[in-house]
Amino acid sequence: MGSGKTAVGRQVARLLSKPFLDSDHEIELRTGADIALIFEREGEAGFRRRERAAIEELTARAGIVLATGGGAVLSEENRAHLKNRGWVVYLETSVGQQAERAGRTSHRPLLAGTDARSRLEELATIREPLYRQIADFTISTTRRKVGQVAAHIATAYRDGLLPESAANVECTGPESG
Repeated sequence: MGSGKTAVGRQVARLLSKPFLDSDHEIELRTGADIALIFEREGEAGFRRRERAAIEELTARAGIVLATGGGAVLSEENRAHLKNRGWVVYLETSVGQQAERAGRTSHRPLLAGTDARSRLEELATIREPLYRQIADFTISTTRRKVGQVAAHIATAYRDGLLPESAANVECTGPESG
């Protein structure tokens, strides 16, 4: 959370002339409910079931830029779909930067009622190895502007730092939800 997946993803999509999709937004469109309400009503397990279905469908589309929630990597199925169907970008962000950015919104179900920094550290310990496992390209977003990060990603993609079969650009990073 706070890695800049949506903002960076939108810019990358614009630079590559590809449609941008966000798996959390797609889930909200399909359910008519925001992520926080889904967590409240169905718990994390219910949300993760919806997330798996959305990612399975979205990663089957060609020629898109997809931002996923940071917890998407917790599912082995999601990791396989992301890795095998796209070019995965890990937006690496310090916990301090995440806490600063995440503090600007109250729509972070996994941080509700917790010490944000401690919870972010816990999430990073679990998720970072999974991000690294599937990432084709890693870039730090800490103290960097969205446009600068997006330009580096688009350049790397255009320069062929990707598997031949990759049709999609996936942006993943520390994000609750």
